Amino acid sequence: MSPLDPVIHAPVRLQIMSLLAAAQEAEFSFVRDSVEVSDSVLSKQAAALENAGYVAIRKGHVGKRPRTWLSLTPEGRAEFRAYVAELQRIVGRPIASGQDGVP
Repeated sequence: MSPLDPVIHAPVRLQIMSLLAAAQEAEFSFVRDSVEVSDSVLSKQAAALENAGYVAIRKGHVGKRPRTWLSLTPEGRAEFRAYVAELQRIVGRPIASGQDGVP
């Protein structure tokens, strides 16, 4: 049994990883609005994912305006796939009658 990665498991980080798994790259503001967090929360959570090697943060400009883009690294994609597979394994277990109030 492989444990759920605690870096990914935090709700906001899981949402970020899930969003980025569906794209090559996403602009910071798009991720912030999709995950419904503040700039500071997204910055902190993206930095944690970057420190783990799961997310790459790229800064640049569009015209004269600074922009930041987030993307999953190859390691991040692999870890996210493993995380999802572990979740599927966990939720795929049959629930025995009478446990946790289930008749």
